[in-house]
Amino acid sequence: MTPFRVHRGLVAPMDRENVDTDAIIPKQFLKSIKKSGFGVNLFDEWRYLDAGYPGQDPASRRPNPDFVLNQPRYQGASVLIARKNFGCGSSREHAPWALDQYGFRAVIAPSFADIFFGNCFKNGLLPIVLPENQIDRLFDEVAAFAGYSLTIDLERQVIVKADGTELPFEVQAFRKFCLLNGFDDIGLTLRHADKIKAYEAERLLKKPWLAHTL
Repeated sequence: MTPFRVHRGLVAPMDRENVDTDAIIPKQFLKSIKKSGFGVNLFDEWRYLDAGYPGQDPASRRPNPDFVLNQPRYQGASVLIARKNFGCGSSREHAPWALDQYGFRAVIAPSFADIFFGNCFKNGLLPIVLPENQIDRLFDEVAAFAGYSLTIDLERQVIVKADGTELPFEVQAFRKFCLLNGFDDIGLTLRHADKIKAYEAERLLKKPWLAHTL
């Protein structure tokens, strides 16, 4: 998992409340058993005018010119601002996968659905909760200034605006530690690889028949 320390990125606005996980990555794309390739179908039903299916060449499809991520000024955006209850609906982990694989490193909103919120941290995506009045101001500034960017400093737990204004945010200490170091659940376990190997070797000496147990 890519560590998150300091990130500066172009901001894109998702000016909708209650964006659910089926909107983030529609159900037909959950058939894949791989953990990659979901970015091209992020917000698929809003992003394209025609229906999509797994394995389809994105170049063969008709993009919706009115959808925010298809607008030239937001190409290359890596910070998403959203409205309340972002990521509601089913608990599919594919939602943060799709956001991450599209290129987003952080999502800023007044509130998130609980399971989605936790899944973001487990997959290297930083969800940030800010008060609604601050979110409103960010939406206004993004609309007013093309190329609007923010710097997110996870170590200091602040969002730095272009004029130097800092917006502090809270993050649970363990989740912060994992993001700073790029540890997902597997990475956390592998920190103890030597102890695991030693335990397995000792167990095999004491119970050699386990080596032949199916």
